[in-house]
Amino acid sequence: MGTRRLLVVGAHSADFVWRAAGVIGKHTLAGGEARVIALSYGERGESGELWKEPNQTVENVKRHRHAEAEAAAAAVGASFESFDLGDYPLHVNDAAIDRLADVMRDYQPDVVLTHPDKDPFNPDHPVAYTAVSRARLLTAGAVVEAGFRTAPPSEFLVFEPHQPELCGFVPSVFVDITEVFDRKREAMACMKAQSYLQQYYAERAEHRGNHARKVTGNKDIRQAEAFMRIVPNVVGSL
Repeated sequence: MGTRRLLVVGAHSADFVWRAAGVIGKHTLAGGEARVIALSYGERGESGELWKEPNQTVENVKRHRHAEAEAAAAAVGASFESFDLGDYPLHVNDAAIDRLADVMRDYQPDVVLTHPDKDPFNPDHPVAYTAVSRARLLTAGAVVEAGFRTAPPSEFLVFEPHQPELCGFVPSVFVDITEVFDRKREAMACMKAQSYLQQYYAERAEHRGNHARKVTGNKDIRQAEAFMRIVPNVVGSL
């Protein structure tokens, strides 16, 4: 078996940190590759701390956000890039979807993670889901011989949103991130433009760790991250 590849696509540059930094760290610790793509920097709607600085500019906020996300990705062993499509609202045109599909064809991820398709408080997250879902489908085609370049179908999951109950998010997978939680803390500490979220997501990891302990009976699990499968996984036996 070759190296497993994980692709995480967020609407904004910090989304992967709060929702999937643990699973990214776990994946790379096991020898896998991880690639993070942000469709925007979240420069307008998710960089409030940076906009408190006098004479701030959009380009300067983007530079800060890129540096923060790059450092956070490095903390969990991933690469980072941004499509820089703008936020609030995020518009993903056909060219951007084609670009994302090309990334998937070249990278051939085993697992793709992104946002759920509903979020009553964030206009950009469902847009990201739609773009990733469409790009993934274009990448695999109809899973038959095609007249264009394809890649094997990946597993497809969404990560936990900020308000799971209001987004139709029902966890179907818990990942034990206990051994890499220090890496997630390090990644979260990089995101100074949204430092107020660090405590919330540290506590969320503890809550999901409690749920994972109850599911498994494994008392060694302290922190976990939650995901929901969009397509079924296939196993050889139960």
